[in-house]
Amino acid sequence: MTGDTRGGLLRRHRDFRLLWCGEVAGKFGASVTGVAMPLIAVSTLHAGTFEVSLLSAATWLPWLLIALPAGVWVDRLRRRPIMLAAAAVSLLLFAGVPAAAWGGLLSIGLLLAVALLAGTAAVFFQTAYSAYLPSILEPADQPEGNAKLHGSASAAQIAGIGSGGLIAQLAGAVNGMYANAATFLVSLLCLAGIRHREPRPAGAERPPRALVKEIGEGLRLVAGDPWFRTLTAFGATSNVALVGYQSILVVFLVRDVGLAPGAVGGLIAAASTGGVAGAFAARRVAARIGTARATLLFELGLALFAVLIPLTFAGAGLLLYVAGGFCVSAGVVAGNVIKASFQQSYCPPGLLGRLTASTAFLNYGTIPLGALLGGALGTALGVRPAMWIMTAGVPLAALILWFSPIRRCRDLPASPSPGARQTGDDEPAAGPVTSSPLP
Repeated sequence: MTGDTRGGLLRRHRDFRLLWCGEVAGKFGASVTGVAMPLIAVSTLHAGTFEVSLLSAATWLPWLLIALPAGVWVDRLRRRPIMLAAAAVSLLLFAGVPAAAWGGLLSIGLLLAVALLAGTAAVFFQTAYSAYLPSILEPADQPEGNAKLHGSASAAQIAGIGSGGLIAQLAGAVNGMYANAATFLVSLLCLAGIRHREPRPAGAERPPRALVKEIGEGLRLVAGDPWFRTLTAFGATSNVALVGYQSILVVFLVRDVGLAPGAVGGLIAAASTGGVAGAFAARRVAARIGTARATLLFELGLALFAVLIPLTFAGAGLLLYVAGGFCVSAGVVAGNVIKASFQQSYCPPGLLGRLTASTAFLNYGTIPLGALLGGALGTALGVRPAMWIMTAGVPLAALILWFSPIRRCRDLPASPSPGARQTGDDEPAAGPVTSSPLP
C-alpha cells in the first residue's frame, strides 16, 4: 500500500492500475457474454423463449446458492488467489463453448452449465474483489479507487453491450465467445502481476463446522447494524423495481414505442452513460455536501426521473427515455461508489467478505422476483402500464433511505460507534476501524 498522494491512483499506484485493468476487462467480457450467449441460443440452437430466459436465471442462481458460504471462505483465505482461480475458470468455460461447437457437442444444456459455472466463478471473484481493494489502498485513497473502478466498469459494460452484437455479426455468435475468453485472459494476467501479498487471514484454520456459525455472523452483522440494514433493505427493494422495468424494456421500446430492434442497443447504451457520469460525480458531490446527503441526492433525487421512461414515444420522445435512463444509471452507480467506500471503511476487515456476500445474497435474491413481476404485470395490464408501475417503484424504494438515520446526518460514519459489536459471540468485539473519514 502507499500513502503517496501525488497524482491519480492509476498513475502512481501500480497494483491498483493492474487491478483496475483486470476488472474493466472482466466487466467488458461479461457484457459481451450477455449478448453473445442468448444469440447462440437463438440463432445457433434455435432455443425457445423460456430456454433463453433460463440462461439469465442460471447466471444469477449461484448468488442465492453459495454467496453466503463464499463470503466465509473469502474471509478465511487470501483474496488474490481466489480471484485468479475465478478468472482462470471463466477463461476455460467461455473458450470451451466454440470448442464444443466444433466437436458437435454444443447444446442448450451445455450453455446452461457454462452460465451456472461462470456465475459461480463470478460470486467468488466479486466477493473477493470487494474485500481485496482495501488491502492495497490506504483508507484515504479508497473513495477515489472505488470511483475509478465503478466508473470504468460502467463504461466497459456500455462498450460490451454495444460491441457484443457487432462481434457476433462479424465472427459469428459462437466464435464471439473467444472475445470474452480473451478478456478473462487479460484479467488473469493483470491479477498475476500484482506485487502486493496479503498476510494469512486470522481464523484461516477454523474447522469446517464453523461455517454455518460464520454465515450467521455475516447475516447478524447486516441485520444488527442500522446502517448496513438500511442500505441492504434499500438495495433489495430497489432491485425489484429496477429489474422489473428492465426485464420488459426491450419489449416496450420495440412494440409500444416503435423503435427498430437494431436501434435498441444504441439507445440503451446512450442512457447507460449515466453510470460513468455518476461515478465521476460521486466523490466530488460527497465531498461538498456529505456522504449521507449525497446518497439521498443520488438514490432518491435522481431516481425521480425514472418516471420519464414510460412517457417515451417515437421521434423526439426518445429523449425522455435517454434522460430518465441516464439519471437512474447515474444515481445507481454514484450511490454504489459511496456505499462501497463506506462499507470498506466502516466494516472490520475480517468481516468484509461475509458482509459483501450477505448483502449480495439479500440484494440479488430479489432480482428474479423483479423480473417475474415485470413480466406478469406486462402480460396482465399491458407493457406501458407495467412500465409506469415499475419505474414509480424506483423512487418509492428510496424512501427507505429517507425514513432512516441517513436523513438525519451529513456523513455516513467512518467507524462503528463505541461499544458496537460486529463480531461473533466468541470473538472479541472489534474496536473502531482505523481509517480516515469519508469525504
